[in-house]
Amino acid sequence: MAEFIPRFNVLKLGWRALRLRKTPLTAAAPQIRRFNSSCGPNSFGLLFDIDGVLVRGRTPIPAAKQCFRKLVDGNGKYKVPVVFVTNAGNCVRQTKAEQLSHLLEVEVSPDQVMLSHSPLRVFSQFHKMCVLVSGQGPVLEVAHNLGFQNALTIDMLREAYPLLDVVDHNRRPKDVVPPSKELPQIEAVVLFGEPIRWETNLQLIVDVLLTNGRPGNTVTSIKYPHIPVLACNMDLLWMAEAKNPRFGHGMFLVCLESIYKKITGYDLQYEALIGKPSVVTYNYAELLIRQQAESLGWTEPVQRLYAIGDNPMADIYGANLYNRYLQSMHHARAQVQAQGGSASQVAGDIQCETVDDAKNSGKVMVGGSYEHRLPEGCSSILVCTGVYNRDQQDLPPDQTVTEQRIFHGHRDFRFDPNLTQPSYVVHDVLEAVELVFQQEGWPLE
Repeated sequence: MAEFIPRFNVLKLGWRALRLRKTPLTAAAPQIRRFNSSCGPNSFGLLFDIDGVLVRGRTPIPAAKQCFRKLVDGNGKYKVPVVFVTNAGNCVRQTKAEQLSHLLEVEVSPDQVMLSHSPLRVFSQFHKMCVLVSGQGPVLEVAHNLGFQNALTIDMLREAYPLLDVVDHNRRPKDVVPPSKELPQIEAVVLFGEPIRWETNLQLIVDVLLTNGRPGNTVTSIKYPHIPVLACNMDLLWMAEAKNPRFGHGMFLVCLESIYKKITGYDLQYEALIGKPSVVTYNYAELLIRQQAESLGWTEPVQRLYAIGDNPMADIYGANLYNRYLQSMHHARAQVQAQGGSASQVAGDIQCETVDDAKNSGKVMVGGSYEHRLPEGCSSILVCTGVYNRDQQDLPPDQTVTEQRIFHGHRDFRFDPNLTQPSYVVHDVLEAVELVFQQEGWPLE
């Protein structure tokens, strides 16, 4: 984990190249090469979305079991590095790994699981702050597991200030109102995922933002910018057992953003947006892929990544955005090397670099060591078993969308039709993996 922490100026150069380049960058995947013995057989890794790709709610998609039976050998050892990258975030990695092991009937390690909030482990500047966490499931356990030492939940806030939550008449205080309890000032808000009672969480989070972290106080003036807000999982929709997609955390964020704007006249600002399609998520996933490759005994770096998903606005957009980022990074490194620069000269004493796309792609933390070899690229593979259904023709034949037609991406991620175009469209995850192994010249059986 430690190697993920240092961040160097070359990262800044990479994003600067994206900003200043005049010709638009396409999202097309890098040229895929067949297996070449000169570069070694261990050359690629797989990133799997979960909902809509491997499962629908609690029901595994039949092709997923078939797929993973082929991905492991007779001893249950994976043939290639595999990481599960999901925007779900209502549990800890151990729980999700156990669920996947049961559903797929193969052993899944917590080290192979990346939840939407997993990159928060490296946001150490917030770990000692008093933070309000929102979501469902064991949110306190999740927060502590990520490194947050002083977290408060919405329920703890309701208990301390019982007069704040009054939409549901049955939950209003009866008879004698208990006195308020003093809580420490809240310094940041962390949004893990969609809550159960939206009206309660929306009300109390807005209270916290309007009062600069002291929701028991009267609002006398609007302090702006407000305290930091970190949000995980921007999925507007996701696929469960129902025939049509369900609201995701991205829908909750739309509500929160609209309420804050309506009340204050200001835009809600995010300190970080985490989860697909943000680049930080794929940076972190690439770290896990490298660790998986090492556990398999691979000595050569992973050269190519394949991201398999069902959501054009999250899985495909994110994989293509990361591929674009990789290309800009390689370009920046080449420039540094051409000028005679070295890793140590580039690094300087920069410990942390926050970059923001000039066209509102959202703030992200990017990381990784200058010395380690980045993958050549990341290809996106869209399956038709989840949010995207080829039969419904949600997308035109060329798989692109128009901003007026169907942009389900988050407010702070600029719309780019190229980024919604997958490298490949296949029926299901088994077909996706068979395609990858065929392209790489690997036997899957």
